[in-house]
Amino acid sequence: MGLLRKIRTTGRVAEPAPPLPRDDVPEMAREFGGSVQVRCVDAGSCNGCEIEIAAAFNPVYDAERYGARLVASPRHADVAMVTGPVTRNMAEPLRRTVAAMGEPRLVVAVGDCAIDCGEFTGGYGVEGAVADVVPVDLAVPGCPPEPEAIVAALRRVTGR
Repeated sequence: MGLLRKIRTTGRVAEPAPPLPRDDVPEMAREFGGSVQVRCVDAGSCNGCEIEIAAAFNPVYDAERYGARLVASPRHADVAMVTGPVTRNMAEPLRRTVAAMGEPRLVVAVGDCAIDCGEFTGGYGVEGAVADVVPVDLAVPGCPPEPEAIVAALRRVTGR
């Protein structure tokens, strides 16, 4: 019985909530009503950004408390979080993934490689940055970006 009492008295342990987003909120974000479904797409990254995205959704940073939830299908998604430079083999699948998402939709480029190809600039297998393949609405800089920055970007989208 002692463990249950400890859980009840401790309550929820998470990072303190950062201040509300004051940055420019994307126009389409107002239509989501404070809740979005997020589909992550690795377009050719080193997996550093994926680790940080996973950290943003773990119990410490808990992006779900701000209305963002990960989904497995682009048909259920409102937001596509794309990481890495877009490789030649991933250019068409990325276009199809974004096309499969319903309207309104947002594309978030996560990490320096997604924004401007980063370390992979000029690589023979690189098609280009995410913005060269699909329209990007929001960018999260960093190599890799910290979970706080990813959560802040999701809060800009949800408005919470």
